[in-house]
Amino acid sequence: MAGHSKWATTKHRKAAQDKKRGALFSKLSRMITVAAKEGGDPNPDNNASLAAAVAKAKSYSLPKDKIDTAIKKAFSSGADGAIFETVIYEGYGHAGVAIYIEALTDNRNRTAADVRAAFSHTDGNLGTTGSVAFQFERKGQITLNKAQMPDEEEFMLAIAEAGADDYQDAEDEWIVFTGPTELASVRDALTEQGLEVKGYELIMEPTTPTEVTVTQAKKVMKLVDKLEELEDLQNVYHSMNITEEIAAALDEG
Repeated sequence: MAGHSKWATTKHRKAAQDKKRGALFSKLSRMITVAAKEGGDPNPDNNASLAAAVAKAKSYSLPKDKIDTAIKKAFSSGADGAIFETVIYEGYGHAGVAIYIEALTDNRNRTAADVRAAFSHTDGNLGTTGSVAFQFERKGQITLNKAQMPDEEEFMLAIAEAGADDYQDAEDEWIVFTGPTELASVRDALTEQGLEVKGYELIMEPTTPTEVTVTQAKKVMKLVDKLEELEDLQNVYHSMNITEEIAAALDEG
């Protein structure tokens, strides 16, 4: 197990999402509704998917009343009981950067048209199913407050004992990576060691990050930004290797 720093990527992603807090809250609420409905239980203690969705929502400060409303919506009838389905879109942005998108939609035609427009307006190409998925790997991600265990050697021992694969030093947080099926067991093992988990979720991580220049990165981020503005899209992943230099340039605009 080796620590590695991808903080530039994580930091930029969090900053970008914070700027779109209104849209983010809507996406988080939809994710909670779907998790509650698919799990068939409004109690997170009995619904693992819902527990993960609520944990992610809390990590982005979604208010409790909005969380409760989203859960209730899953079991309501009529207009409020909309049926969402998961749809995956894949494509390429500028400089051949792979783009992998996860959507929750109640209207496939509308979402597909919106995604296609975003690609066509930003020098990108919407691909077919499987065109870029092989460039990403599904992983579990757990976020912890570093203040709980600031000593890195002690932390490495703790997560190794819990069964984690890797970790990232993210300033005031530790980010732990697991296999997709080990996410819940590692989370529970860390909790049993007295560590409070801030959030946990499944992510897609590029297996071979694409090297880009600042100029190319800015063009790709125009596409990513357009996609993230779409309410139907839950997660937008890209294969760019965002260095400290690129992250600083993107933050400047």
